[in-house]
Amino acid sequence: YKQNTVRMATTTSVDNSCLLKVLLPVFEKKYNIKVHVISVGSGNALKLAENGDVDAVLVHDIEMEMEFIKKSFGVDRKALFYNYFVIVGPKEDPANIKNLKKASDAFREISKGKVTFVSRGDKSGTHQKELALWKEIGIYPNFPWYIETGQNMESTLIMADEKKAYCLTDKATYISCEDKIETVILFEKDPSLKNIYSMIITNPSLHPHTKYKEAKLFMDWLSSEEGKNLVNNFKKKEKVLFQTFD
Repeated sequence: YKQNTVRMATTTSVDNSCLLKVLLPVFEKKYNIKVHVISVGSGNALKLAENGDVDAVLVHDIEMEMEFIKKSFGVDRKALFYNYFVIVGPKEDPANIKNLKKASDAFREISKGKVTFVSRGDKSGTHQKELALWKEIGIYPNFPWYIETGQNMESTLIMADEKKAYCLTDKATYISCEDKIETVILFEKDPSLKNIYSMIITNPSLHPHTKYKEAKLFMDWLSSEEGKNLVNNFKKKEKVLFQTFD
């Protein structure tokens, strides 16, 4: 593939939000480097980098990322921006989670009430976060009321809406498809639901054919004032979707 192309695997939540449609044209024009995006869950993105099929990843699963770096598959990890996970569900809120303080308590009430819960079930960062919340309360969901879609966030939200079910989602994707669904945000504001997106470059000593220099240039630009301003000013329906680190 061409000299001035960077291949980056990123999560469906970043892709669905359309943030990259704002960032990439500016970077590409400035440096004459084309960024080719492959949109998959975090687990699959890291697998592509491990195999040397992409030059970099933009993902949101800290445990998987650390493991990836420990095994020397990736270098130069940088946390770029964040938003929050939220729990959405039918506005009647049958499990009564609205006024709870902790996300894990909300999950406990949902399981107590045996209210339908729709999961991505696809090893994405969102799915891993959801599993960590079940694990925190010692519950391993394989109940009749627990449905795995194996699909991206938007499709999963639409199914949760049809089934009047609860679902864990990143807030950006929820805002992006709010108009298509009746599901509402029932639980947010728990600091443990912070959702951090980081970029990692594929280890060039394992895969010498990868474009380390170009990928690093993209990462540095994303964390520059220009990149950060574009992220912080990116809005949908007047709502900010991601925030950068100072």
